[in-house]
Amino acid sequence: MQRLYLELTSLEDRGITIWLDGYPSNSKSVTSQLCVDEDNSYMRDYVFSEGVLTELHFDNIKKKQN
Repeated sequence: MQRLYLELTSLEDRGITIWLDGYPSNSKSVTSQLCVDEDNSYMRDYVFSEGVLTELHFDNIKKKQN
């Protein structure tokens, strides 16, 4: 949990915005959600503009039920 928080905080300090399920968020909220909601999986999506990382998105991956 601490490693994830430090990683995301470092990105925020560099001006990279963090998103959670399509909404602007922050390192604290994303870390809490990912660590509390262990039953769900989240996919990272790195968004680049002209070769520079500008956004990091975390999107919940919904599992299909048969």
